[in-house]
Amino acid sequence: MTKEQIKDTLLEIIAQIIPDEDLSNLKGDIPIREQVELDSMDFLDIIMELRKHYGIEVPEDDYMQLATLDGSVAYLEPRMREH
Repeated sequence: MTKEQIKDTLLEIIAQIIPDEDLSNLKGDIPIREQVELDSMDFLDIIMELRKHYGIEVPEDDYMQLATLDGSVAYLEPRMREH
């Protein structure tokens, strides 16, 4: 997957979890939780979707790397190459 495809995939997952939020102006370098109503359970749902659909295990120690959209894409890119 390309960086853009990974970003789109993440946005799709987030939209499923918090469907009432407008994600069109989500900035890549600002923590996602500062931009939309996303609680810790919602965040874990994102992690679970990545595992369920893409087989990606994200250790708890790595959660901070997924705080921003840009950070998430950078973290996931090497893990999603084969998808």
